Amino acid sequence: MPSSAWRGSISFGLVTIPIRLYPAARPSRVSLHLLHSVCKTRLRQPLYCPHCERIVERSEVVKGYEEKDGSYVLIDPEEIKKIAPESSRVMDILSFANQAEIDPLFFDSSYFIVAEEEGRKAYQLLLKTLEDSKRVGISKVTMRQREYTAFIRPYDHGLVLHTMYFANEIREAPGYGKNENVKLRPQEIKLAEQLVGSLAARFDLRNYHDEFQERLKELIEAKRKGKEIAVEPQARRAPVIDMMAALKKSLQASGARAKKPVRATAHHRHRAAS
Repeated sequence: MPSSAWRGSISFGLVTIPIRLYPAARPSRVSLHLLHSVCKTRLRQPLYCPHCERIVERSEVVKGYEEKDGSYVLIDPEEIKKIAPESSRVMDILSFANQAEIDPLFFDSSYFIVAEEEGRKAYQLLLKTLEDSKRVGISKVTMRQREYTAFIRPYDHGLVLHTMYFANEIREAPGYGKNENVKLRPQEIKLAEQLVGSLAARFDLRNYHDEFQERLKELIEAKRKGKEIAVEPQARRAPVIDMMAALKKSLQASGARAKKPVRATAHHRHRAAS
């Protein structure tokens, strides 16, 4: 059984719901380790003190904040516990908002909210209310020595929580959004809309996968058997010069793909060569 990431309660008004948070998604990747090329032993990164010129034990490690002059303010774990805000134990729902008002760019991490036995009725009441009103609850929660703004929303017959980035954490990119001088012709817009329509499909998460990770697993398996991987050369794409011509060709290609029977995906064609 997976361990919970946070345990406490949700509070809205005078209603309190004891809950636990479980990570809703986590990366799944093949890990490659650093090895010594001579003996093929996995390398480790020791905790080395350059002043004492020796490896230190975990029991000797403390945390500190570095000042501008290079000195440190030492922080004891018990001191951190003493300053933990109320949101480290209770998530007060501060307000309710329309979900459309919250851009996915603000999302950080996602968690399933699971009610403790004594809070199941109140949990169901909050879930039903949010579903009917099409709103989400805005709250605060403290985890891993950080207080997050979070929103609580219905998902697949339950509640999920998304931690959010703060406004000062949203970055800027040079030139982003500055397209006032770009002029689009009506014909280009119409063809682009037709292309989007020809590629439109109902979203199903199962249709998407990490092709690189699958190829990496195939490579590892082939290496185990002393084989080589046969890789098809990738076609080079020419730069777009004539937008109208590119759109028309794209429409023709999408129409041709729609008429053909479903073929195996690319990663199935990359097999280990004998």
